[in-house]
Amino acid sequence: MLNYLWGFMILTGIIYAALSGTLPSVTDAALSSAKEAVALGITMVGVMSFWVGLMRIAEEAGIIENAAKRLMPYLRFLFPGIPKGHKAFQYIATNFIANVFGLGWAATPAGLKAMEELRGLQNGKKKSGNGVASKEMCTFLILNISSLQLIPVNIIAYRSQYGSGNPAAIVGPGMVATIASTVAAVIFCKVMEKKAN
Repeated sequence: MLNYLWGFMILTGIIYAALSGTLPSVTDAALSSAKEAVALGITMVGVMSFWVGLMRIAEEAGIIENAAKRLMPYLRFLFPGIPKGHKAFQYIATNFIANVFGLGWAATPAGLKAMEELRGLQNGKKKSGNGVASKEMCTFLILNISSLQLIPVNIIAYRSQYGSGNPAAIVGPGMVATIASTVAAVIFCKVMEKKAN
């Protein structure tokens, strides 16, 4: 459906430009945007490579595993329905750690694995039906969306690409905003959990 909507908007814009005699301006804008997209892509690849590499080094050095162990009391509080020592905790911890460092693209595989593990847990319960998300799945999704970030790598890269004098100036406000959204998400999840019981 969205493809049709975008196609309609593009076609309408081209027809309007042709009828109003501004088609050369549309062509110039399209070429300029394509050039900017390539430059932004190159900037993003560099930034992503740096942070994903750092994440890989941290993983190999055991820093991620150590951080996951330190997160365990919080994860047990947030996900009381997951059995102790279950694989889902490892994937959830990896996802949260990657998100904290603003590595959404690195967090996604761990998030998908965590959801698979949570679905496996749900399918093991007799009362839960297929196609209905468990409390743990909903909690994980809500916390993932709230996305606590200490270093918003994507935004820093965008600001750098578009000539910001201080691209990292977003770190402080970003931390405040994502801490507030995560606290709100935790409160919401716990309130809904109590209502469900």
